[in-house]
Amino acid sequence: MAGHSHESNLKRIWIVLGLLSIITAVEVGLGIVKPDALHLHGPGTSWLNWIFIILTLAKAYYIAWAFMHLEGEKKWFRRAVVWTAVFLICYLLFIVLFEGGYLYDTLAPLIKW
Repeated sequence: MAGHSHESNLKRIWIVLGLLSIITAVEVGLGIVKPDALHLHGPGTSWLNWIFIILTLAKAYYIAWAFMHLEGEKKWFRRAVVWTAVFLICYLLFIVLFEGGYLYDTLAPLIKW
């Protein structure tokens, strides 16, 4: 019995490693190539930055899901943890991207960047 549970945990570790490695490889590949089509200005920043933000959040969620064992918790607890984090991260992104752009536009004549 102990050998069987060890095999399933080992398989799970390889699956998590593979998925996180694929997401990281996509992020690194986009960071190296930096496609010109993604440098178009999106809401607050370029589309390339939005892709990085979304992929990073996906990795953070999956790490919490797998390594903090959220998949085994009750539904209400998972939602409380995940939705609180999602709300706070989205709020932080809004402040950094939109208000940072406002500060840049306002201070651009005064400060040499």
